[in-house]
Amino acid sequence: MQPRIPRQSPLDQAAHGMYDDPRLGAEPAAALAAARRRAVRDGDRQIDTAHLLHSLLEHDSQVRAAFDGGPQLARLLGYLVQRSIGYGLRWQSGVEDSGALPVVTVVEGFSPLAAIALEHACVRAVLRDGAPARGVDLLVAIVEDPQARAVEVLTRAGVDVYELRARIEDGLIEGGPTEDGGLGR
Repeated sequence: MQPRIPRQSPLDQAAHGMYDDPRLGAEPAAALAAARRRAVRDGDRQIDTAHLLHSLLEHDSQVRAAFDGGPQLARLLGYLVQRSIGYGLRWQSGVEDSGALPVVTVVEGFSPLAAIALEHACVRAVLRDGAPARGVDLLVAIVEDPQARAVEVLTRAGVDVYELRARIEDGLIEGGPTEDGGLGR
């Protein structure tokens, strides 16, 4: 007799543990859960930064507001959908790791860059006000490494990643710095 509940893969187990992390706010936690589902559905071995970017855009209005209006957002979502239906097939056989960032403890089910980005988002939130990480914290973190798949997708969609980070850091997006140099709410 087969069990009624199917066994979870390591990807499912690792992702489930990460999006239950109390250091993540509601939007990044929801995005992480969606990224896990997307990776499993697409047959990807790991959740990568492009999965996180796609899911953040779906689940967080502050992240969507970080982009230059409708046409840019539409192009970006178009590239991400293409990735889901074939654009990212060349990524399935490899691990997202540029080697540019220091090695962290491996998180099963996540690319090294995605694991680093999650940790950086949480650190960013602690430095801001100790509250859970927001979607914009994770957005900034996933575009830190120029070799990240999310950066490749953003670049192909015509998004200037440096300008995007600067807009968030300059407080033009809710969750960016405040006048006293801290990060606003």
